Amino acid sequence: MMNPEMQAEDARFLKRKVKGGTIDVHPTEKALVVNYELEATILGELGDPMLGERKECQKVIRVKNLSETTDIASLAREIVERCKLIHPSKIPEIEQLLFYLQNRKLAPEAPDSNKQLTGKLSEPTFEGTEVDEVANLNDIDDYIELLYEELNDKIRGTALVLQLSRNPDNLEEILQNETLIGALARVLREDWKKSMELSTNIVYIFFCFSSFSQFHGVIQHFKVGALCVQVIEHELKKHELWLDELDKKRQNLDEHSPQSKKEFEKSQKKYHEVLRRQEQLLRVSTYLLLNIAEDTKVEMKMRNKGIVKSLVQLLDRENNDLLILVISFLKKLSIFRENKNEMVLTPVVEKLMKLVPYDNEDLLNITLRLLLNLSFDLELRTKMVKVGLLPKLVALLSNENHRIIVLGILYHISMDDKFKSVFTYTDCIPIVMKMLLECPSPHIDSELLALCINLAANKRNTQLICEGRGLKLLMKRAFKFKDSLLMKMIRNISQHDGATKEMFLDHIADLAQAIRSVDNDDFLVECIGILANITIMDIDFALLLQEFDLLPYMITKFQPGACEDDILLELIILIGTMSTDDNCASLFASNNVIKLLIELLNAKQEDDEVVCQIVYVFYQMIFHEATREVIIKQTQAPAYLIDLMHDKNPEIRKICDMTLDIISEYDSEWAKKIQLEKFRWHNSQWLEMVESQQLDDNDYMYAPDDVIAPYMPESDILEQQPELFFGMDAFGDGGPGIPPDGRLSPDYMDEYSMPNGNALLYQNAARYGLDHANFIMDGRHVDEYGRPFDPYEMAAYQYGNNPGYANQNELNDMYGGFAYGYPDRT
Repeated sequence: MMNPEMQAEDARFLKRKVKGGTIDVHPTEKALVVNYELEATILGELGDPMLGERKECQKVIRVKNLSETTDIASLAREIVERCKLIHPSKIPEIEQLLFYLQNRKLAPEAPDSNKQLTGKLSEPTFEGTEVDEVANLNDIDDYIELLYEELNDKIRGTALVLQLSRNPDNLEEILQNETLIGALARVLREDWKKSMELSTNIVYIFFCFSSFSQFHGVIQHFKVGALCVQVIEHELKKHELWLDELDKKRQNLDEHSPQSKKEFEKSQKKYHEVLRRQEQLLRVSTYLLLNIAEDTKVEMKMRNKGIVKSLVQLLDRENNDLLILVISFLKKLSIFRENKNEMVLTPVVEKLMKLVPYDNEDLLNITLRLLLNLSFDLELRTKMVKVGLLPKLVALLSNENHRIIVLGILYHISMDDKFKSVFTYTDCIPIVMKMLLECPSPHIDSELLALCINLAANKRNTQLICEGRGLKLLMKRAFKFKDSLLMKMIRNISQHDGATKEMFLDHIADLAQAIRSVDNDDFLVECIGILANITIMDIDFALLLQEFDLLPYMITKFQPGACEDDILLELIILIGTMSTDDNCASLFASNNVIKLLIELLNAKQEDDEVVCQIVYVFYQMIFHEATREVIIKQTQAPAYLIDLMHDKNPEIRKICDMTLDIISEYDSEWAKKIQLEKFRWHNSQWLEMVESQQLDDNDYMYAPDDVIAPYMPESDILEQQPELFFGMDAFGDGGPGIPPDGRLSPDYMDEYSMPNGNALLYQNAARYGLDHANFIMDGRHVDEYGRPFDPYEMAAYQYGNNPGYANQNELNDMYGGFAYGYPDRT
């Protein structure tokens, strides 16, 4: 840093001169524009001018409080006194300009649909501290000293530094002064609650740095972002207190007392003044956070500190510039799922509702963009419909500035079946139909077509679409431009039964002709699909096949690799529809279509949709005598159906069962085979269940060899267990010859117990009338499946008479004999 002596020496050779210029009115605001010329000259040691530079500058003096009752003369004198750039001799000129501003009528705003969007955020306007001097980079040390003085001096010092910071050319030089940056961060950290003006100045300085990514590291180093989050939270709490205080004064207002009214108006005026200053601080703080949120890690830290909740609270404000900034920030945050999930928990949709529509085009546009991001979430889409946003969005379709965004939101809402019918009660369908049919370009916006495709999936919407000449005009445009997406919409219309399906009778010939002549595969798929949906009994499909020579075309397409799977699937569906006609079914049978379908069944057995449609064709053909005989007698179709009877797809199983039932009625031989296969399938499941249960029982009854092995000594059993030879007194404990360490002899093992820890005792079955041995589990008699014979039977335990256990005598009385286990030793 340059020492003071050096600075003083340099200052002698620098001459600065300010020359006043013209004064004009601001073209759009209530403000005066003072033009002046700043001349800087570097002098040599002898006072000779060495280098000079001139710069034309402007100063804007805003007079927002100017009204019809303002004293022009007093205001002019005040402006001249506060602004040193205006000479007192120009007071009459200032009065004339103020009088012009007072009586000037602003040009009326153009309608919303003709407004132009700026498409960018405007820099925060500065209405903070007015200083009488022009800041100079050479005086930065003086400004630093002011930061260590009283509050008013700090405000003045930060205002001067802010003047320099607003010029991007000065930022790098300011940043090199680490003392200044550290002092600013310290003052903000310690004194931000003391003065809103001081906080605004310092945050604005750091905002100037945040506009350039290379300076973000400095802002993060001094944790200015965390301080801005605290500032926003604190100001929101202060605003709530102001509102509560104003509400109390409003409740205590005496309508008949002029003094009370005057005091309330004074309180309101004070509230609006502090609100204006607070919103400027909130705006510059939010803008700074938005700039440094380019780094996703920094954005995550903001979310952890509750920035989403604070931004949603700011949506209640009425300042357009602040709202644009806040909604832009929310739109950026909504890209990530974690932030979006947090917005779900807030009333963000309800608060955005009041901004649709809005007279500010920029604000309306950014609001709709945020809603578009939020509409990807089902819960938020549901909220949009519940709060009544749908009719407002439909009304905005006539505004070209927002049409594409609105169509995107409406498309997301139309994806839910429960909301498709809601469009019936709006003007959406007439508007989109007009947009479709009057579009001059052959390519319609994909958002518009996507919305129409979804709307056509609802029967009531389809009726509105087809009113008058709607369907004819759609078909005419679709065939004119070969628009496959428009044909997809028409295909959705054709799937609804009733009057709308009968309207397609006039277009069957065009559809059949298109199948033979169109080269566009996407368009071809939709044409075949529409024709397959026309399931009307009055149509002579056989005549259609012969007149347009469709049967050879189909047979050609059924050859391996002849066409795409989508076209193949639609042709199979069309055959299923035509097979309801007896003449068509005969044509298919005589031209080996059934055999081709069986070959396709083998080739496409992994494609469930193709298999299902082929089986449905067999189901339709089995009703006709000619095709039924071919299917049953000349093909192996029933055998394939039997194999598919147990397919994992439930729809395929269902159609196979219905088809096989019909085959069983007409052919006794196949009926026996079908019945036998069903019996085998049923029994195979039962046998598999029984075998698996038996394996489980064996595992439960018999312990593995490695468990029994330690109890089976390799030497003579009489040498290892002398109690078998000497009797129950061999151990001297009066027991029945069972060793106290728990070891059992082979005889006891086989007769009484299984070493599996469950104390299963093989018991006498005569008591329960069983002709085989039963089991004891946990001291109760059970069958081989572990079910107790007597639910009131008391438990007999293998070990001793612990508290609560039945003793030996009780067990003997209960079972009429000896209950296995240790005798009662009490």
